[in-house]
Amino acid sequence: MNLTELKKRFDVLFGQENMKAFFSPGRINLIGEHTDYNGGNVFPCAITLGTYGLASKREDKLINFYSENFPELGVITIDLDNLEYDPADKWTNYPKGMLKFLKESGYLIDQGLNILYYGNIPNGAGLSSSASIELLTGFIVQTLFNLDIDRLELIKIGQRVENEFIGVNSGIMDQFAVGKGEKDAAILLDCNTLEYELIPVVLEDHSIVIMNTKKRRELADSKYNERRSECEQALEELQKELSISSLGELDEHTFSEHQSILSNENILKRARHAVSENQRTLKAASALKAGKLTEFGKLMNESHISLKDDYEVTGPELDAMVQAAWEQPGVLGARMTGAGFGGCAIAIVEDSTIDAFIDQVGKQYQEKIGYPGEFYIAQISDGLKILEEELV
Repeated sequence: MNLTELKKRFDVLFGQENMKAFFSPGRINLIGEHTDYNGGNVFPCAITLGTYGLASKREDKLINFYSENFPELGVITIDLDNLEYDPADKWTNYPKGMLKFLKESGYLIDQGLNILYYGNIPNGAGLSSSASIELLTGFIVQTLFNLDIDRLELIKIGQRVENEFIGVNSGIMDQFAVGKGEKDAAILLDCNTLEYELIPVVLEDHSIVIMNTKKRRELADSKYNERRSECEQALEELQKELSISSLGELDEHTFSEHQSILSNENILKRARHAVSENQRTLKAASALKAGKLTEFGKLMNESHISLKDDYEVTGPELDAMVQAAWEQPGVLGARMTGAGFGGCAIAIVEDSTIDAFIDQVGKQYQEKIGYPGEFYIAQISDGLKILEEELV
């Protein structure tokens, strides 16, 4: 749907008085997977796929949520004075959590809202639709109530919603990429200190192709928490010999010198991925700064192999997609992106070969897995923005 159609829908549902339109991007992580909660570096960017929000203030304390992605659920109405988690409220728990934590942080939100959401991020693809909705809601409230909220605080509140309200033990990367993204740049983010650097991504005659396996990430949350606890165990064991507070503080040489202390092969593999992936992320940022696209692509490939063999979070669908991508001409590199167990992979592909790439990878994937994938050409986008100052 385009913005004109969304405005019409908003008018039918709520009337257009004092309505404003907003956009919140999705994100991909170029490299640096499962490093965020290990105190390492990640390298995400905001993308042009994302979530649109149209919103207006009400005179009462009711909040009306409507999603064009779930029209069958209709308008879900909640009370501003009752913002507790409720499974029956389905997707609205994400915006509800933002409102709850903003109020608890002392921000004055004393009137209800009408909000229409529409996302063109494929459902279950692992491109951070939840962070996109969280930050969009926070930005809408900040704007409509003229609240003085630092962007980093908004990002942290988004992460709190994920951790404390929804119950997913995730790091800060997704919200950070959505909140701080800039066009044609990726964010080298140190998840330990939250220091970050914007690195220009100049792809010249190449583009990022997102490859959606169409396998929903049902396993991701349970395996995510399992991997996290395995890394915590590895850290605890390494701390007997090393004065470190996270695996992200180690380089590969120091890790290999001390890895014999680890109690089993599984724990060793998980920690080895966390350490090597963090180092790959730093090398990738340097490669892009120096305009070495081929080197960057090689690091992407190594990242996927580590995620497959050491972290074991890829699965047959992602491996089939990435393997097919590696075999095509014009491909600099390809890897899974996101938590794994389905969702999406990304490839850096020469523009002149993209049509053939999509055709060939699509065919090979369907032959191996039995159903088709989906492909999108992604541009690196700005973060949160108001689409028009005032809509009438």
